[in-house]
Amino acid sequence: MKVFIANFGRENYEWPVCLERGTIATMNRVDLQKLWAAGDRAAYIDLQMKGKTAAGITPTKAVASRWFNLMSIIAQSSGDLWVHREKDQIWWTMSRPDSPSFEPKRETVGDKRDVIVCHKPCDPWSDKNRLGNRLDWNGLHPKAREFLFTEGTLQQLNEDHAGYALALFAGDDLAPWHSRAEWKAKGEKAKGKRGVATIFNARQRSAVRMAMTAMGTVAAANGQKALHTVKNKDMGFSSQQELEKYLLDLLDLQEGLCAITGLSLQFDGESDDVEMLCSLDRIDSNGHYEPGNLQIVCRFINRWKGADGDDGFRRLIGAVRSISDV
Repeated sequence: MKVFIANFGRENYEWPVCLERGTIATMNRVDLQKLWAAGDRAAYIDLQMKGKTAAGITPTKAVASRWFNLMSIIAQSSGDLWVHREKDQIWWTMSRPDSPSFEPKRETVGDKRDVIVCHKPCDPWSDKNRLGNRLDWNGLHPKAREFLFTEGTLQQLNEDHAGYALALFAGDDLAPWHSRAEWKAKGEKAKGKRGVATIFNARQRSAVRMAMTAMGTVAAANGQKALHTVKNKDMGFSSQQELEKYLLDLLDLQEGLCAITGLSLQFDGESDDVEMLCSLDRIDSNGHYEPGNLQIVCRFINRWKGADGDDGFRRLIGAVRSISDV
C-alpha cells in the first residue's frame, strides 16, 4: 500500500468538492490534458516548458515530467492511503478501484484557467481514526507534522513514514516511533521554540544561504572581491536579493522537493539531516548561475553529481532506483 500526502488544486480550491464527493483530484490545462490522454509525454513536457509560471519561471524538464505523472498517479490509484491537512484538521481516505471521471472546469483562483479535473473515487474522507478519535493537527508529534504535510500537489511517503501514518489512522500504538532518539529530540526542540518570534522562515533562510554561496563561488572563480554580475555573465542576477527571490519561486515550483530525486528538501533551522538540506545546483555544470540553469537539490545529490552532466547523472539515479524497486 502506498501513502500519499496531497493538496487539490491551487489554494486547494477543489478540496470542498473532494470532501463532499469522496474523491481525490488533480487537473491539467485543456491543451495539456489532450497530450496526457494520448500518452504523449514528450509533447506534454515540451508544451509545459514553453510557458512560464505566475512568477515568470520556465518549468524545467524534471518539473514538467513530474506534472505529467501527477495525473497518472491520481487516475490509477487503488487501495492507497491519501492524507490531506485542512487548517487544524487532518483527513484521510482510501482510493477505490472505480474508474476516474474527467470533467471540464473554469478555475476559481489565479488566472482562472480552463482545466480538466480528474476525480478518482475513494472512501468517504474522515477526520477521525478507526477508533473514532478526532485527528487534531496540533496534537500530532512535531516530527509527524513534518512529513504529514506538503506544500506541493502530492508527495509519497517513504516506508517508515507510511508505517507511522497507517498506525496513526488505525489508532495503533505510536510509541515505536515516539520513543526514538531523533523523535524525542525533535519534540524537545519544538518545545524550546514556543513563543519565539522569527524574522525569516526556514525557506527564506535557506534562500539567503544558497544565494550567498552562489555569489561567493562566482566571486572566487573570477578572482574578484567585487562582483560584476551581468557583464561577465557568470551570474545572471543583478543582486543577491534578486537571486533570493528567484530561489524562493523555484522552491515553490519544485513544490519543496529535490529536482532530481523527488525527496523532500529540508530547510535551515528546521532540519534533522544535513544531507537533505536544500542545495543550489547548476543544471549544466559548465553553465552560469542564471535563470533556466538552476535547480534545487538535496545536499548529498549535489555532492554526488559534482561536475557530471545532468542527463547522465539522472540516468544513474534511475538505474539505482530500478534495482531498489526489484
